[in-house]
Amino acid sequence: MLFRKKTYSEIELIAACSDNDRRAQEYLYRKYFSNMMGLMVYHVRDREKAMEIVNQGFLKVFKKINTVNDPKALGGWIKTTMMRTRADYFRSDAKYLRAVILEEPEDSRTESNTLSDLYFNDIVKLIEKLPPASAEVFRLFAIEGYKHNEIADKMGISTGTSKWHLSAARTRLKELIQEHYDIRDVG
Repeated sequence: MLFRKKTYSEIELIAACSDNDRRAQEYLYRKYFSNMMGLMVYHVRDREKAMEIVNQGFLKVFKKINTVNDPKALGGWIKTTMMRTRADYFRSDAKYLRAVILEEPEDSRTESNTLSDLYFNDIVKLIEKLPPASAEVFRLFAIEGYKHNEIADKMGISTGTSKWHLSAARTRLKELIQEHYDIRDVG
């Protein structure tokens, strides 16, 4: 005798997951996993980190699914939760952000206690103040992990131009951090 897998409407799925129904949680996980994994691999470019973020994201989804107000928006809510989990993942690594923003590859590492207090969302807001091309290169290099040759191909620019935009973005971000946090000398 073959067993048919239960299917859920979005309302039933939210209710069952809210009640910690393991079958419903597995159903939700299987239904959204490949899309969320693809999204994270695209943004993170490292399958292991992407898997870690997706699994952390699904834990958050299962803990907070009872807060979903519109069952039709479940997929969007899960995607938003994943993107916030990605931000949390990188925010937790302040050294990573500090190194990417404030250090040139040839420079020795500069430590700054004040900068360790910067959070990922603060950095993202400052990135939005950069010229669009420099902001895009910085985002692709520093946050998504692309190499300069990949950025050049993706944006239709030369590798040298990609490197220039990254340098310009770092310089401007240092200035913005100094202005925003009233810091006299950053790295």
